[in-house]
Amino acid sequence: MYKYTHHLLIVFALLALGSMIFMVPAAHADGGAPNLAYVAGASGGVGVVDVQQQKVTSTIKVAGDPHMVALSQDGRFLYVTQPQLNQVSIIAAKTGDTVCSAKVPGAPTLLIFDPNVQSLYVGGSQSSTVTVIDATKCTIKRRIETAGTVYGLAYAAVGSAVSGKSGEQLWVSNEKALSVYDDVSGQSLATVALPQGPRYLSIPPGTTVYATTNENSVLAIDISTHKISPLIKGGTYGPMDFDETTGEVYVPDSTNNQLVVLNPANAGFVIPKEPNHVLKLDVAPRSVAITNDGQLGFAALSNGKVAMYDIPGRQLAATISTGGMPQFIITGLYPPTFGTTPAQASLVDKFGNILGYVIVIVLLIVPFILFRRYAKVRNAVHANQQAEGQSEQSHEDSPLVPPSDER
Repeated sequence: MYKYTHHLLIVFALLALGSMIFMVPAAHADGGAPNLAYVAGASGGVGVVDVQQQKVTSTIKVAGDPHMVALSQDGRFLYVTQPQLNQVSIIAAKTGDTVCSAKVPGAPTLLIFDPNVQSLYVGGSQSSTVTVIDATKCTIKRRIETAGTVYGLAYAAVGSAVSGKSGEQLWVSNEKALSVYDDVSGQSLATVALPQGPRYLSIPPGTTVYATTNENSVLAIDISTHKISPLIKGGTYGPMDFDETTGEVYVPDSTNNQLVVLNPANAGFVIPKEPNHVLKLDVAPRSVAITNDGQLGFAALSNGKVAMYDIPGRQLAATISTGGMPQFIITGLYPPTFGTTPAQASLVDKFGNILGYVIVIVLLIVPFILFRRYAKVRNAVHANQQAEGQSEQSHEDSPLVPPSDER
């Protein structure tokens, strides 16, 4: 009986594990998983840094002065702006092969990827147009005409955009204002005047938009009320990233050669004293990326290197040479081995889903079969025990008959 009980426990444990297949959260590639770092502007195009080895292990050759990059959630595809070519390309991260490209006006240097609608939003400071591109096949979905040249892009998952749409907002910084659009339809939702001249944007989970400005400051804007709060000033601030575990925002400051770490600013609460702390550098940082476990931070430096920081320890862990002129950095997963085109990736995903369902079904059926076998054995043992008990009782109840005397 112990053997069957042991088997049942193992199978039910596997069933619980199998059910988790469909509950694994997707990794965030923009400042995401701590496997690889992609450095746009490294020598040869985009340098690929293996975090564990702490060195550039490969280079993805990209023409046109690559400026900003993004990754698909599984780390399979790399999205790259090429301002000298007025182009954006989708590249297979595993092989470095270009999957497809799309022409974009205005020397695009800005790019964000919205995985919920599989769209790329692309812009630059030489055009007032934000081009929305299908992230699976490089086709143009729409063009959004904004109030002026584009200096920053970010999207906010707010759940209250145009009814029936995705519930996300696209935020665009122009010369003297922030423009807000529905991320699917492109419908204008709001305009927030910002005389300081907004530039780079970052929107962590929550209710606050962070904006660098042309007046050497960083501001916090409430997503709902559009209230503006000053945070820091006195530096030249580049593309930001945030720590998902603490909500802290990391801001590269190229004037003072440092990373400025901001406390999270939450709507309805007093703005905390800023900054929380700074991380000093020897040279100017251009961009920063924080891994989603909050353990490592990477700064792309103007001298052709990447500084890797131990975030909890607040100390430099390594300096990695990339060459070139690094412009932007993100971290992400090792790319999958199979599926280096969107069509192949779709087939792999479908096969994976089918296999997952098969595993769950098997794990549902096997316990039932084993339980029935266990029940049969248990019933047979119980019946045998009853029969033996009845036999012993019958033997005990039978009268003693004295031997007959034939004499």
